[in-house]
Amino acid sequence: MAKIEQLKAIALEAGKIVREGFAAHKDVNYKGLVDLVTDYDIKTEKFLLDALGKEFPDHTLIGEESHQGSYAFDKAIYIDPIDGTTNFVHGIPHLAISIGVWEGGSPRIGVVYNPILEEMFWAVAGEGAYRDGEKLAVSSQTQLQQSLIATGFPYAKVNRGIEYKWVIRTLGNLLPNIRDIRRLGAAALDLCYLAEGKTDGFYEIDLKPWDVAAGILILLEAGGKVTNISGEAFGFEEKGLVASNGKIHAPLLEQIAAI
Repeated sequence: MAKIEQLKAIALEAGKIVREGFAAHKDVNYKGLVDLVTDYDIKTEKFLLDALGKEFPDHTLIGEESHQGSYAFDKAIYIDPIDGTTNFVHGIPHLAISIGVWEGGSPRIGVVYNPILEEMFWAVAGEGAYRDGEKLAVSSQTQLQQSLIATGFPYAKVNRGIEYKWVIRTLGNLLPNIRDIRRLGAAALDLCYLAEGKTDGFYEIDLKPWDVAAGILILLEAGGKVTNISGEAFGFEEKGLVASNGKIHAPLLEQIAAI
């Protein structure tokens, strides 16, 4: 039996720490030139690791702020204590706790919780995706030109290297061929908003497993599609992810691949 209720309860408790930190003074440090981490990221992850370790003793726990090494395990839980730390530091309420349970290389349970806006998304494989009790379904949009697409920018952009150039070229190629772009700052929520039909597609490079492990399942259970940039099966070792309502996936891939 899936432990979805336990997972949701753990996310709610962790949310209290994040909510406290959102209104408080934060000790901010840097993992890179612009990549931030706060004391509340650390506190929240510690709570999650302790709580999840008790509920899932057979799973390897992979947290953004503490894990080093491989991502590949038969049973693993991928944890982002605050997806959207930059928003968190700047007082923008678009952020989330993300918890994704994977077994045998496939997502089994996912919870994404925004404790500031009190939005909780969750899914169990084969049982649909939900937000606050309401079943989710992707949009019915079939025209790329009328689609709203979300994206994000990798931290490596500051180096003005391959990642930066890819982002600029992709944006330049896509913008004339879609309704508009949204860059909201939390990949876990980008996938959930896509799952509930607020957007029609999402793409990004340099994502980590904890960014997307829960959101992928929520999107798939809502009827969406996820691939790599070449349109093949997405894996955590992939450079890029492309997600959509399934109906605009082919033309979206064509525009991204055309750069």
